[in-house]
Amino acid sequence: MTIREQTEEIERQIFHPRACLSSKSKGRKRKEKEDSIRTCFQRDRDRIIHSKSFRRLKHKTQVFLAPKGDHYRTRLTHTLEVSQIARTIARALRLNEDLTEAISLGHDLGHTPFGHAGEDILREICPGGFEHYKQSLRVVESLERKGRGLNLTFEVRNGILKHSKGKGEIFSPMKKSETLEGKIVRISDIIAYVNHDLDDALRAGVLKRSAIPAHIFKAGETHSKRIDTMVRDVISCSLSTDLQEIIMSEELQGITYALRDFLYEHVYEGDASKREFKKARKILLDLYDYYMEHTDEISKEFSKEISDKKERMVCDFIAGMTDRFALAMYEQNFLPQPWIVL
Repeated sequence: MTIREQTEEIERQIFHPRACLSSKSKGRKRKEKEDSIRTCFQRDRDRIIHSKSFRRLKHKTQVFLAPKGDHYRTRLTHTLEVSQIARTIARALRLNEDLTEAISLGHDLGHTPFGHAGEDILREICPGGFEHYKQSLRVVESLERKGRGLNLTFEVRNGILKHSKGKGEIFSPMKKSETLEGKIVRISDIIAYVNHDLDDALRAGVLKRSAIPAHIFKAGETHSKRIDTMVRDVISCSLSTDLQEIIMSEELQGITYALRDFLYEHVYEGDASKREFKKARKILLDLYDYYMEHTDEISKEFSKEISDKKERMVCDFIAGMTDRFALAMYEQNFLPQPWIVL
């Protein structure tokens, strides 16, 4: 018996009956020989961590465009916080922690430069629209490894596709993952971002604590206490259903929604963000027009062999940019450059 097979046997012995077993995965689009040490979901996690798109997350905006402070979240630190929260819940519920981690680490690979502002702009200019969760799936299926993709398992791809909520319901039946592990990531994502975005907004001086609705602090006075309260609530409520669903209590749902709505009004769509949005809009629109005329300058990993249309190729290229790369390309293509005089 291989180490992988031993791990799969341990899963069968200790996991909850509703957990997604590695040995029962629906598999990959392209069949592969199983690894002797790692389960299929462990391999997916490792492929994501070692991908180019994962490394680029460290220079992609979470909320604040190209922040200069050392302690503001980036898309990478957000991803790690989601992973930590999701793994805690999965372990407590005796679900597949490896699957949960793989989905968590891959869920935002398709995010644009300049955060939600960038996504709104690409949604406007990209033929057929643009959604970061669909782009995340496109990254792992088609764009990574020069068009070969990462060939992830069905369960990880499904969890990535179904994680996003926007302003919608956390527990929307239309967007539920097929696994409980995917549902954990969906709720862990919002637990992470509403709390750390509030923390960053306070640090940046965009918000004052006195402006935050008092009932939000029923979940806890501090960042860590609110997360702890929400995580414990999800675990307790989900166990009460014998894991028929991953749920939150009505009270904590109300607080979570209220905090999200407050952040949309005062941070994501607040006056300061709108000013920066206009700048990001001009940068990305100009870059789109430029690369539509200069597709030969686009990186080979976004080639026509991967993107069936020129417009799609340009959108893929721009979506893959980090904030600082987008700024560098704008400066290179639109601002006067100093002459080199010998």
